[in-house]
Amino acid sequence: MINEANSAACNHGVVKTRSEQKRMRILDAAIELFCVQGFPHTSMDLVAKKAEVSKQTVYSHFGSKDELFVAAIESKCVVHQLTGNLLGDSLNAEQTIVTFAKQFSDLVVSEEVLAVFKTCLAHADTHPELSKLYFDAGPKHILALLADYFTAVNQHGEFYFPQPHDSAVRLSLMLFGELKLRLELRLDVTDLMPKRAQYIEDTTQMFLKAHRV
Repeated sequence: MINEANSAACNHGVVKTRSEQKRMRILDAAIELFCVQGFPHTSMDLVAKKAEVSKQTVYSHFGSKDELFVAAIESKCVVHQLTGNLLGDSLNAEQTIVTFAKQFSDLVVSEEVLAVFKTCLAHADTHPELSKLYFDAGPKHILALLADYFTAVNQHGEFYFPQPHDSAVRLSLMLFGELKLRLELRLDVTDLMPKRAQYIEDTTQMFLKAHRV
C-alpha cells in the first residue's frame, strides 16, 4: 500500500505542494509495482491507478516508463539521504564516511532495493536495458558521488585515496557483507542481524585506517 502519510507529510519541515505530493504518490506506486509485478508488466496506466492520479499527471511528471523507473530508484537514495549533500564535508572525512556507511548499508538491504535488483536480474536476458537503467541510477550514481568525495578529501592530507573510484567500489562491496548475499538468496538472517551494526562499524574503521596518512 502507498504510504499516504509519507506522501503528504513534511520533508525536513517543508510542506510539500500538491504537485510534489502527487509526484511522491506516483513514485511510491511505481516502486511497489516494479518490485511486485516486474518492469515489463508495469504500465503507466497501472501506476496512475495505484497512485490515484490521472495517466496525464503521471506523464506530466515522468515522460516515459524508463524515466519513471530511474526516478523511483533515485528516490530510494534520497530517502536514505545518499545525496551530494551527505558527502559535502571533506574536512570532517571520518564522521562523514561513517555516516555514509550506515545509510548505504541500510539502503542496499532494504526490501525495495533487493526487489528491484532481483527484477533486473530476472529480466537481464530479455530486457538488458533495464539493468543499465538500474546501474546508472543507483550503483553508478552512488559510486561517482563517493569517488568525487574521496578526491576532495585527498586535498586535506588526513586521508589519501590514490584511486578514488576503486576505493569507492571496495568500500561499497565490503559494506554489503554476508547479509545482502543471504537476503538475495532468501536465506535466514536471524543470526546476522544483532551483529550487523558492529560489522558496519568495524568495516568502516578498517577502511579508514587503510587510507589514513
